[in-house]
Amino acid sequence: MMDRAPEKLVRALVNGIAILRYLQRACGGVGVTQAARDLGINPSTCFNLLRTLVHEGLVSFDPFTKTYALSMGVVSLAQGALAGDNHIRALHPELQRLSLKFGVAMNLWRVVSEDRVVLVDRTEPTATVQISMRIGQRLPLFTGAFGRCFAAQSPLPRAAIERRFKKIRLARPPDFDQWFAGLDHVREVGLAVDRGNFAIGITTVAITLPGPRDQPFLAVSAIGISEQIDDAKLESLSRDMLRLGV
Repeated sequence: MMDRAPEKLVRALVNGIAILRYLQRACGGVGVTQAARDLGINPSTCFNLLRTLVHEGLVSFDPFTKTYALSMGVVSLAQGALAGDNHIRALHPELQRLSLKFGVAMNLWRVVSEDRVVLVDRTEPTATVQISMRIGQRLPLFTGAFGRCFAAQSPLPRAAIERRFKKIRLARPPDFDQWFAGLDHVREVGLAVDRGNFAIGITTVAITLPGPRDQPFLAVSAIGISEQIDDAKLESLSRDMLRLGV
């Protein structure tokens, strides 16, 4: 699904990116010692990398608490990447339309590695219970409804899919045999539904969109409160979402 990583990676760059992702997941500022311990990086190396990231405007340092956090410099980088993505610009109006029509949150996910997707766009209806997700959030490839879509199109053997599936944290994990058997239906209809497995009381509906090599690299998912999505609404929402892939 994605090209394999080159055999020789620049370790300092890998560690620097790992620090940025770690800070993105953190709820607040983090000290050098904690970051180094959590990431398995030498404390001196971690300190030098953080100091460099502060100098480059990607990380901020609080001299009072001696902690580090992401800075707004990361936002400017993300904005540049998103602004240059024609798929995001083209799909955003449709995501807004679906949010308003069906009263659901619409998310656009992009494959960024062989086992991860990142949230690159999101729209919400004006009046509903909001389901908190943030741009830049990363999830395992086989998570929820979009995970069923990606798994249905994956060239991986069953055993490899099962290993990845069992590492995913779900509120109510489905039986793998039943989940895997359901992938035939996903391939047939081009769409997947998750009712309460990803999050209790939440229904997600997803489709995938092909990239330049005709492999799925984007996923569109609708997220709503299960009690507010009856069978008729689910059918209508599914029809509208499938039109995005036409």
